[in-house]
Amino acid sequence: MPFYECVLIARNDVTQQQVEGIADIVATQLEGDGGSIQKREYWGLRSLAYRIKKNRKGHYMLLGLDAKPASINEMERQLNLNEDVLRFMTIRIEEIEEAPSAILSRKSDDRERGFRGPKPAGRFDSGRKRGYDDREEFRARDEGPRGRPEMAEGE
Repeated sequence: MPFYECVLIARNDVTQQQVEGIADIVATQLEGDGGSIQKREYWGLRSLAYRIKKNRKGHYMLLGLDAKPASINEMERQLNLNEDVLRFMTIRIEEIEEAPSAILSRKSDDRERGFRGPKPAGRFDSGRKRGYDDREEFRARDEGPRGRPEMAEGE
């Protein structure tokens, strides 16, 4: 049987358990036709690129499917009828990857961010207004190796 990947977006006012329930309904329907779900990833509540049916956020879920094309058509029909599903997209793939998807691997990279440098002086900062040379990055560049200002050679 061919392999498919289906990404579905559920409304933001449903719970994660209800989204898992939608995936369970898909699984039972596919298993009845001889197919199966090989991979299931919950990507979380994420912002949408644009409003869909008055929703700005949605629960994303990826399903790796091994099923017949007829059962995929029936699954898509059922997802169309479900009011909790905003959008879905199913594509045919050569094989289902066992590794986590790019979305999940990128999420873990975001958490491991380090120091990104000094904050530049903002336009609407409150307090003392800093000049061009007062910014931290220029002070760090002008200071010598021991934190003291560089001295000219005759001093």
